[in-house]
Amino acid sequence: MPAPHLDTALSGPILDLERCIIDAMPSIEHWLRNEWQKHSVPFYCSVDLRNSGFKLAPVDTNLFPGGFNNLNPEFMPLCVQAMMAAVEKICAGARSVLLIPENHTRNIFYLQNLATLQAIMRHAGIEIRIGTLLPEITTATTVSLPDGGKLTLELVQRKGDHLLVEDFDPCVVLLNNDLSTGIPPILQNLEQTVIPPLHGGWATRRKSQHFAAYDNVAQQFAGLIGIDPWLINPYFAACGKINFREKKGEDCVANTVDEILRDIREKYVQYGVKEDPFVIVKADAGTYGMGIMTVKDGAEVRALNRKQRNKMAVVKEGLQVTEVMVQEGVYTFERVNEAVAEPVIYMIDRYVVGGFYRVHTGRGIDENLNAPGMQFVPLAFEDTCLLPDREAGPGCSTNRFYAYGVIARLALLAAAQELEKSEGRIAAAVA
Repeated sequence: MPAPHLDTALSGPILDLERCIIDAMPSIEHWLRNEWQKHSVPFYCSVDLRNSGFKLAPVDTNLFPGGFNNLNPEFMPLCVQAMMAAVEKICAGARSVLLIPENHTRNIFYLQNLATLQAIMRHAGIEIRIGTLLPEITTATTVSLPDGGKLTLELVQRKGDHLLVEDFDPCVVLLNNDLSTGIPPILQNLEQTVIPPLHGGWATRRKSQHFAAYDNVAQQFAGLIGIDPWLINPYFAACGKINFREKKGEDCVANTVDEILRDIREKYVQYGVKEDPFVIVKADAGTYGMGIMTVKDGAEVRALNRKQRNKMAVVKEGLQVTEVMVQEGVYTFERVNEAVAEPVIYMIDRYVVGGFYRVHTGRGIDENLNAPGMQFVPLAFEDTCLLPDREAGPGCSTNRFYAYGVIARLALLAAAQELEKSEGRIAAAVA
């Protein structure tokens, strides 16, 4: 399918940015190759992008992506090739993997994601079984899927420092569980390789740490191709000791909102943007679009009603929100069939393997789209986002998708640096 319509008259800056990226392709790819010699690439990753017509930036990076079922099936060979490279790095000769999923097994679309991951790994020559941490599943349980396939979930067992399921002792444990509620004892101190690492889960990870790493990457990249880093980088700051229900810490949030709004206004004046600036206040740990609100004035934080406070107070699995990140809001002016849309890019190892548009008919251009009612439209990634047409103009689907792939890989590089730093902090704390 072609790229969605970019519904904005402010196409000049983003087209200039795309042209800069296309023209600098050899330098960009060389720079990225060098960076991957310095850093260990995450096993897999998805990145939410927003394209405002004057800015293209990541707004979230997920180290436990759960939407492989939404990718274009035509790119299965690309996924398989990338998976081969990813597994080879982790465990030479790796032939068996135990996949640990999220616990919300009633979400049939998530289970379809697991089946897709399983298919990718099997095509890559890996024997894979799915082991659940749910205590109610005591024997192998087969679930029917919307596409007519079936998925078998098995009870995870621990023997010594190994995880296994019935008659299957894998050499690698692959997490598709973001550890929002903590690291269960059964996953601790394993002899097997665990990927992503346990410190990549939300029990220890913070979005603000990721965007601090991204800020560093964006500065380097902007210097490489000669652009203002703000065009690819949202302002942000973190606040701790928050309790929305008891109105604790809200002054920090409100003041930070106003400070970031002032910074955005200065940039909007510089680039002739007439829209009203906004920020997103979101839980600093967690996913699934919970604990998020759009704010256009710090006073709104102090004026939240009880329902809004309750909504912001907890995230997935009832986890209490005590830290938030205030992030510059990036408008999305892309539309699919008149519905607001944002691209989500998927990577295995350092390779872009596809993506999709998250679409929501009931949400606005300044709102979070990861919410009930969203839909997914697979992107037909022509030339896999890696082969732009340097003769074509910016804005054509091939070149736009290449730009998306570049920005997503910057977020992937930031995730690599973030994980290195968090591993160092944990090692220092243990010592």
